[in-house]
Amino acid sequence: MTTQAIPPILGIPGASADLSARLRDGLARVDAVLTQVVDHEDPFIAGASGHLVEAGGKRFRPLLTLLAAELGDGINDDVVSAAAGVELTHLASLYHDDVMDEASVRRGVASVNAAYDNSTAILVGDLLFGKASELVAGLGAEAVLIQAQTFVRLCSGQIRDDRACPDGVDPVDYYLGVLADKTGVLIATAGRYGVMFSGGSAETAELMRFYGEKVGIAFQLADDLIDIASDADDSGKVPGTDLREGVDTLAVLRFRAMADPSDATDARLLDLIDGDLTDDARLAEALGLLRAHPALAQAREETYAVAREAQALLDPLPDSDAKAALQALALSVVDRVG
Repeated sequence: MTTQAIPPILGIPGASADLSARLRDGLARVDAVLTQVVDHEDPFIAGASGHLVEAGGKRFRPLLTLLAAELGDGINDDVVSAAAGVELTHLASLYHDDVMDEASVRRGVASVNAAYDNSTAILVGDLLFGKASELVAGLGAEAVLIQAQTFVRLCSGQIRDDRACPDGVDPVDYYLGVLADKTGVLIATAGRYGVMFSGGSAETAELMRFYGEKVGIAFQLADDLIDIASDADDSGKVPGTDLREGVDTLAVLRFRAMADPSDATDARLLDLIDGDLTDDARLAEALGLLRAHPALAQAREETYAVAREAQALLDPLPDSDAKAALQALALSVVDRVG
């Protein structure tokens, strides 16, 4: 199995040259662990397990673990193992997500369910969850408990994401709660682990947990906007997946709240999103109308607001390169759709 090139550090303006060098070295170590862990004596299992590792990706979660470690005594072997465990958990969830979404593309390559089949994708996802647990088990009982709690929330968020908002519940509040579970919790754990295993304080670890969850929500909101506003060449995924699946992301929820049924354009978009969008022409029309609607700009501003809330959580920390980089990172996840 070949080792992928280490991705750039997301253009974090707060990262000094020395900090960037340490993060790049840490990501190289994480990548080496991932490559070793997903290898298998059976070539078929090795290929399926390493499919998304070799495809690359942003390595956002391990990057956050490494960066959070700078709030303690810095990157060490335990921090690298924790970062790899978080990334493996994320990769495993992607295998399952692609089956649920019937996705055909992930990270610019064929998704595992498309390259192999649904059964293989599900079982290899389970295998990667097991590999992640093996890594975390070497870090002690508290890490195992956090991993288990993270996994429960991740799964519950995915289950609720697949259900309609219950009657009497605000749909935006419900949606943001789903994002906190299905995306925010793992990014929160990434930041928490970085502080824990670098000798940082319990108070700082807890701060990074809250920061990570906010960043995770902003990250997913930004991904939802990308699904509407970007094309496949930019995002590496087929645009309009959420619309096609009937998932009301924040822009759609805001559109529903402000739509005027007497307006011909609004009425047409309502008809499209409430109808069958498996037809490519109808989906393209819905995307075009939604991209032009003020609801998309409102959703984008709300996404930036969540990132700014994450930044504010860092205020109690003393000034440092790591703090500046974490502040910049919170906005960088949204600037992808700026």
